[in-house]
Amino acid sequence: AKRTVTVIEKDGYPDSVYMNAAKIFQGIRTEKSKDRMLVRYGNKSESPMLAFKDEHSRRVSYELAFSALKYQDLLEEILIDSGVYPCQSIPDELTSLLVVMLYDLQDRKFEARKVIDEEEPIEEVQEIGHYLYRYICKTKLAAALARCRIKYDALSIEHFVPETIWKQEQRVSALPFCAWINTFKISLEDVISNLETKGLTKVESVSDFDHYTYAMDQHCHDVLVFPSSLKEELLNLDLFADCKLLLQ
Repeated sequence: AKRTVTVIEKDGYPDSVYMNAAKIFQGIRTEKSKDRMLVRYGNKSESPMLAFKDEHSRRVSYELAFSALKYQDLLEEILIDSGVYPCQSIPDELTSLLVVMLYDLQDRKFEARKVIDEEEPIEEVQEIGHYLYRYICKTKLAAALARCRIKYDALSIEHFVPETIWKQEQRVSALPFCAWINTFKISLEDVISNLETKGLTKVESVSDFDHYTYAMDQHCHDVLVFPSSLKEELLNLDLFADCKLLLQ
């Protein structure tokens, strides 16, 4: 049977991804002194219990958590300025989930989730999602974000991070990425054949990269190198879902 993975889209994520991202964020969030503390998160978890559906879900959970961390100050300010926080029905232990889901909501331009998920819904995620997407809350949150953009003269949310970090991220996102061939599960020849059926062409080096191309690492013959523009598309292939190719 064909393996299924969680697809990254602007339509939202399954409940389990939000819950895992919230647990990760709870452990890595920036601790603030009492005079600077805008919101209360409850106690940090030393080693949260995480259950990932697949490798793809694990990756997007961590990406979502670290995105929330990067914009923690802004997200907290939006919650306070909008009046959406505090809310008596949301305990401190769910604040991390609130922040993580707020980041995703603004990333989707405050549009509703469209994910059709076969997993069992998680009550806490459903509760926070409904609360954030209520018309009055959504409107207040969007208005608070707009006020923050005007206040800090920011064209988009990306401009809320320091310029040095933004430039580093731009450079990193443009770098080619590597994948190990898991020779316990598949041979080099079969990987190449599989990639060719997907329309990819082998070139001699990264300097020859076009969009649908790849190259062999010059030093490690079980490592393939791909253009950065193919990353999201390739990570949804069965080769990665079945751990026959492993992202470096």
